[in-house]
Order: sequence, then C-alpha cells, then structure tokens
Amino acid sequence: MEQTIETGSVPAARELSLRLGLDEAAVVAAYRRLGEGHVYVLEPSDPTRLRMANPFSAVSTDFVVTVRGRVYFGNCAWDALGIVALLGGDGTVATRCPDCDEELRLDVAGGKLVGAEGIVHFSVPARQWWDDIVFT
Repeated sequence: MEQTIETGSVPAARELSLRLGLDEAAVVAAYRRLGEGHVYVLEPSDPTRLRMANPFSAVSTDFVVTVRGRVYFGNCAWDALGIVALLGGDGTVATRCPDCDEELRLDVAGGKLVGAEGIVHFSVPARQWWDDIVFT
C-alpha cells in the first residue's frame, strides 16, 4: 500500500519482492492468499500481478482520483471515494455517467462531498459482488 500511495501504481510481485527483500515466490504466494481472502484481486492471467489492491485499481479505470497532486484509479465510485478518504479526505473523483456518458466530478473537502448531486446505482446486489468482482 505504501508503494501504491507513493507512486500511484500497484506493484507487481517482482517489484515488491525487491523492495522488501523477499523471495518473489513468497510474494506470489501472499498475493494468492490475499486473493483467496477477498482482500486483493489477482490479474486473472498473471498471478504475479494484482488487478485490485482495494481501494486502488492496478489498471486504468473510469474512476480517476486526484489527491495531493497525484493521480490514482479506483475500481468503482465507492473505492474512488475510499482513496480520497484514505489519503486525507481532500480530493477529486472524475468519471462518466454509464448511462449518458456525461462527465461527472465529485469534489471532497474535509472528508465531505462538496455540492454533489446524483445517485449511485449498484446494479448487482452486494451478496453477489464476488461472483465476478471485476465486472461488479
């Protein structure tokens, strides 16, 4: 998490193993255990990479978060606001309406939404999120 906060990117196992002085296989095994526990989500085709290190996304998404002059990607609106909260409560989330493609911006100051209007719609019930968490 520290490296993601510092750099804006989620490290692959090799990168993290070098930073922590650990064997890469140990990091891959830890990624697998964290994935099985629904803490992180592995990249489906590459177990050495995380897809989601909640609330951060390791890949570009439609939820662009700007905090402290750095850009991050959230997995969804919920996670994007979680990034702002995690990093001090002041920031911006830029996204688009999935229905009409209108640009949307959420400003957060002091941990509170500023002048926000709208509705967040979760089309998949929470009990089913982990059936396909990348889609959800």
